[in-house]
Amino acid sequence: MEVNYRWKKHYKTAKYPLRQPKFLTWLIWFLSQCMLLRKKYTLETIDMEGLEPPYIIFSNHMAFIDFELAAKVTYPRKVNNVVNIDGYHMMPWLLTWIGSICTRKFTNDLHLVKSICRVIQNGDILCMYPEARYTPIGTTSFLPSSLGRLVKMNKVPLVVVTHHGNYLYSPFWAYKNKHKVPLRTTFRQVLTAQQVEEMTAEEINAVIKKSMQYDEYQYLLESGHKLTESFRAEGLHKVLYQCPHCKTEFQMDSKGSELFCKACGKRWLWQEDGYLKALEGETEFDHIPDWFNWERSQVRAQLEAGTYHFEDDVEIYSMGEPWRFRKLGMGRLVHDT
Repeated sequence: MEVNYRWKKHYKTAKYPLRQPKFLTWLIWFLSQCMLLRKKYTLETIDMEGLEPPYIIFSNHMAFIDFELAAKVTYPRKVNNVVNIDGYHMMPWLLTWIGSICTRKFTNDLHLVKSICRVIQNGDILCMYPEARYTPIGTTSFLPSSLGRLVKMNKVPLVVVTHHGNYLYSPFWAYKNKHKVPLRTTFRQVLTAQQVEEMTAEEINAVIKKSMQYDEYQYLLESGHKLTESFRAEGLHKVLYQCPHCKTEFQMDSKGSELFCKACGKRWLWQEDGYLKALEGETEFDHIPDWFNWERSQVRAQLEAGTYHFEDDVEIYSMGEPWRFRKLGMGRLVHDT
């Protein structure tokens, strides 16, 4: 199927965001209140007394509920969120109306920088999620070094938002399986406007990276909460795809509270405290992020040796228009060095 990329209603990312109307600010807050009614959560603010816009918010990202929790604290102030283009699917008018800034991940976008500066000039709050994805494993993902320069350029206070529990409540690899985990969100002003003025971009970047560190499994342990759901491990094999015992890839599977390798038969129990335990023999990794990082080191070693290779049949879709994906058919994805 051919896609008309010159369609007159295609996405237009190079435009300045709208200022959020007051009634929409209230509506977002009200809907967030409704969505959070049946959830157990705690909101904490640190060094935020007297802070008024404009300022920048950097937040970690675990689930859609992140937006709802942030709206609780920022109300009644106007907020412009940076949103990737796939978030505009089916409702570009709504995202535009509430003042979102459209961009494409992992690209150099000069207009995005201009839009951010426009938000600050308007005296509003700029909120972005610099990890650029939901966390796949519950720990901090890559943070670009350009963040420090962005803050330095705008000369306004920086607030870091850290969500805890959101990942465990609805993990990226099994988002339909909700777990009963208490949520805690912390808003912390990590830099004042004066500090931003006095520090270098590199120094600001070091503060950002330090303040955005988190570990969901450590949070679970410290909170004393238990993962009691019988299905808690289902889907975990999507991120823990390589067996550390026999080194076989893509033969991992999960059922109930157990993770197992179909090649060698080894099994691990995901315990209620969030840590793994082998049912027989050595527990290679009891901390899930350690297993994940080991897998990444395996891929890196393959890349350095020139032996990395992955291929599979894939369905190909295109976002030629703002209201739907167009299926182009089947293709063959080859990923190697």
